[in-house]
Amino acid sequence: MNAPVADRIRARIAQQGSIGIDDYMRLALGDGSGDGYYATRDPFGASGDFITAPEVSQLFGEIVGAWCAHMWAEMGRPSSVLLVEPGPGRGTLMADILRVARLVPGFLEAATVHLVETSPALRQRQRDTLAPLAAGIFWHESLSTLPDGPMLLVANEFFDALPLRQVQHRGGGWFKRRISLSPQGALQWTLAPDPVAESDIPPALRGSPDGAILETAPEREAAAREVGARLARFGGCALIIDYGFSGPATGDTFQALKAHAYADPLADPGQADLTSHVDFTALAAAATAAGASAWGPISQAAFLSELGIAMRARKLMTARPDKAGEIELALARLVSPDQMGALFKVACLTAPNLGAPPPFPPRSGGESVPGGNAD
Repeated sequence: MNAPVADRIRARIAQQGSIGIDDYMRLALGDGSGDGYYATRDPFGASGDFITAPEVSQLFGEIVGAWCAHMWAEMGRPSSVLLVEPGPGRGTLMADILRVARLVPGFLEAATVHLVETSPALRQRQRDTLAPLAAGIFWHESLSTLPDGPMLLVANEFFDALPLRQVQHRGGGWFKRRISLSPQGALQWTLAPDPVAESDIPPALRGSPDGAILETAPEREAAAREVGARLARFGGCALIIDYGFSGPATGDTFQALKAHAYADPLADPGQADLTSHVDFTALAAAATAAGASAWGPISQAAFLSELGIAMRARKLMTARPDKAGEIELALARLVSPDQMGALFKVACLTAPNLGAPPPFPPRSGGESVPGGNAD
């Protein structure tokens, strides 16, 4: 156990009482103290705790890069564009995007790379990965410090790691789900003594069965609202790729991943990744309220397949027959419904002057609405 993190969490509960899941995630993942989960390690890859799509195969990043180049053209080929990635991991996805950008006249010259990353360890890894590929790379602590200008933002598994909250239906009321200490000093689940206002619960869920859990994530919605406002003001688009659903819905999706296996999220704070499924309807509503248009979500399989990932895989297998088996397995992992293809969803936010981005279907009249298009 990461003793400083666990001790700090227990001390806070002992002094102030139970804490919400959102505070627990901030403390465990990294609250500026320097010893949170993301601040102290590279969690990606076979030797880490999980593997993201860009680490599975270059196919993923190349398709996303080609999509970004297309959208830059749709934006009118602006001479200056922010290429933004929050939560960029090792820099693998951005490296693949930049490799594709080199093939599109004018795109790389127009782009400056902006990475939203708080982990010193991962920032250094990103420098090592991207320094040979782009001259203008800037790091930010948050989206709020991005400079003005049109942007292409790619958020792959970013929103799922932002803090969430839960309420649980018990005895006719809804109560905040919190974390307290057992008599032995272990972390345990508890419920707040007073119910939340029924008006805080979506009408469709107020008759949920006893024990049902509703998740909300104000910080995710705030980030989507901020992105939507920037797009409405300066132009551009944002691609959001994550595991999630179209709400409102009930269910406990709070989870921990350690050494590529699910773990008890309260067992080892600071030593496991903490995430939950993303409500794409809530993100779209926040972004459209700020003036953007929202499209999707569609499945990751649909997004990648419609944009030609199978054709790209065949070309790679022809060029590298010795790697054909690996490429075929990677393709299956990205698009098969029993792997990442159905679990992961893709949504897009755009400036209001842009139409439906490929491969998202337009609504009647070609307009988007809050909540986007259901897959």
